[in-house]
Amino acid sequence: MAFQSPAPSSVRPRKSAGIVIFLCFLAIVFDGYDLVVYGAIVPKLLAYKPWGLSPVETGAIGSYALAGMFIGAILIGYLTDIVGRRKVMMASIAAFSLLMLLTAWAPTPELFGLFRFLAGLGLGGVIPTAIALTVEFSQSHRRNFNNALMFSGYAVGGILAALLSLAFLSSLGFQGMLALGGIPLVVVVPLLFKFLPESPAYLAAKGDRAQAERIVADYGLDQLPPVRIGGDTPEKGRFRTLLTGKLLAATVLFSLAGICGQTLVYGLNTWLPQLMVIAKYSLASSLTFLLTVNIGAVVGVLVSSRMADKFGPRNVTAISFACSGVALVLMGTGIMPLVAMYFLVAVVGFGSVGAQILVNGFVATYFSGATRATALGITLGIGRIGAVLAISGGGVLVAASLGNFINFSIWAVAAAIGVVAVLAVPRRGATQAENASAPAATSANTIHH
Repeated sequence: MAFQSPAPSSVRPRKSAGIVIFLCFLAIVFDGYDLVVYGAIVPKLLAYKPWGLSPVETGAIGSYALAGMFIGAILIGYLTDIVGRRKVMMASIAAFSLLMLLTAWAPTPELFGLFRFLAGLGLGGVIPTAIALTVEFSQSHRRNFNNALMFSGYAVGGILAALLSLAFLSSLGFQGMLALGGIPLVVVVPLLFKFLPESPAYLAAKGDRAQAERIVADYGLDQLPPVRIGGDTPEKGRFRTLLTGKLLAATVLFSLAGICGQTLVYGLNTWLPQLMVIAKYSLASSLTFLLTVNIGAVVGVLVSSRMADKFGPRNVTAISFACSGVALVLMGTGIMPLVAMYFLVAVVGFGSVGAQILVNGFVATYFSGATRATALGITLGIGRIGAVLAISGGGVLVAASLGNFINFSIWAVAAAIGVVAVLAVPRRGATQAENASAPAATSANTIHH
């Protein structure tokens, strides 16, 4: 396949691409908030007598949002390549925010679960769109780092949820904590409407080359959207393109890695507080562990993403998975002092949230701009299978009372599979993924962050 793009202009950019990355960061913050706040309110849901929920039922309800995200990520991820990233981002966040408010006001557990599912549909479209925009508005030698920086919003949202839960859960109850998820409707959506540009790659693919070139010049991008000469996205369609040859193997393996990553991320963020309560820690201490997971994720992934840009994402992602698996087994031994437990929990945050972020960056740099959002939608959507199984299965695990070692170390199985899946992704030779560490050609129109 051959691509052609004009040499970058030497004109200083009028706008900072950092604004685009920041807006995507804000959108992702509320994905992290939604996940972690549910984990924080699980003990309150179990204690809420009018509903009388069991751990299995609570886990099942928690998985409904992930089932919605499974569908939303695939369908809406595909739509971004058809109707544009900007519209999809705004519509998805608005829908998610409204449905979070409805979830907070749900009078029955059945409606609570339904609204969680529908909120997941909207939220599922945010993540592939945010990743695709971040990669597109980043220079090639910063794509993994910028993606990690943007996606650290997920862990920041988790930190925010943990801190707010520590401060207000006892007074606001689980309903009040969920209602805070409606904030993006009045804060994030107006900012997106005013400042978020459309994807140049989307505009060029739709024939509006002039507008695409204006955005490229305005934001100082180091490449114009590619003009297809040889056929990166043949007429047979994006889905079929991803399901042929090496791209099929890569799509399957990335999806498997996504399942493993999301099993760790969603399972542990949902059930860690309850697992720590079972391990004889107080609820306040358990929420502090939840905070530690997400702090570890932020710090760790910013370091590891730099390494991914320098050495390539494959090995760094595998190491991240491995770190989380080892830390979980050690946590399950029950012989670690408190300080060591906090350290191990931080490592788990780095190796679970961090590994998933690195997988997303690997996917985004592996596939071309024409199929990037669709590929991300597929891998993130299928990855939700792991999230659904983890959240619902975590309830079964808690109800089974199998002991602390199994409660913690069973999650390490997902980490081990993730290592194998990432290492097995076919190499593409001189492609973006295998050359993620190669510095971009120096030019005067460097993106300012």
